[in-house]
Amino acid sequence: MTPTQILPVVLIPGMMCDARMWGGLAVHIASRPVGHFLPTEADSMSVLADQLLKDAPEHFALAGLSMGGIVAMEVVRQAPDRVKRLALLDTNPCAEAPEVQAKRQGQINRALSGRLAVVIKTEMKPNYLAPGPDKGAILDLCLDMALSLGPEVFARQSRALRDRPDQQQTLAAFQGPALVLMGQQDRLCPLTRHQLMHRLMPQSRLILIAGAAHLPTLENPKDTIAALIRWLED
Repeated sequence: MTPTQILPVVLIPGMMCDARMWGGLAVHIASRPVGHFLPTEADSMSVLADQLLKDAPEHFALAGLSMGGIVAMEVVRQAPDRVKRLALLDTNPCAEAPEVQAKRQGQINRALSGRLAVVIKTEMKPNYLAPGPDKGAILDLCLDMALSLGPEVFARQSRALRDRPDQQQTLAAFQGPALVLMGQQDRLCPLTRHQLMHRLMPQSRLILIAGAAHLPTLENPKDTIAALIRWLED
């Protein structure tokens, strides 16, 4: 890639989400190539990252939210020279906590037995969003994305999250422009995790999005998109 070329962007959504999770971001960065990678076809972070790299441009900017951020960190671990900019949103660089791991198999069993909608609505969706007038519509979109992907994807993604490695050394070694962003009211991936990522990448910018929790791309798209555009253009 020459300095005059526009850097392509690869976006990775969160668990049981698709490209709709990014809201209007793609429209706002339409001047550059945008690719969407759905982490749905394997139950291993290393395999998911390898799948992304097989189809990705030689050099690219990479953004991931929640599970997407965890996949993004594995991509950086595997191919640090190819990722020129990194944005991590509402995510966690640490291996999964044992108490969370312990819940995974029960959720997988319920999803595979025909109760995916129940798992999403009762065990996951209540933790996603901050209060706001659009909360109901966003939760409906979350459910629609999850049901469109289906229980087998839920099982694969759950296993990939459960067995993921710690990526703190990966982030400490990354030298490119970086953004660490979170919804200010995120309960799933709290501020301490984002402060940790910011310390590991001292060149990064840490941004908290007001009026948002785990899905700031949908809860406060204006401020989130502005932060992502700045990350790409600085």
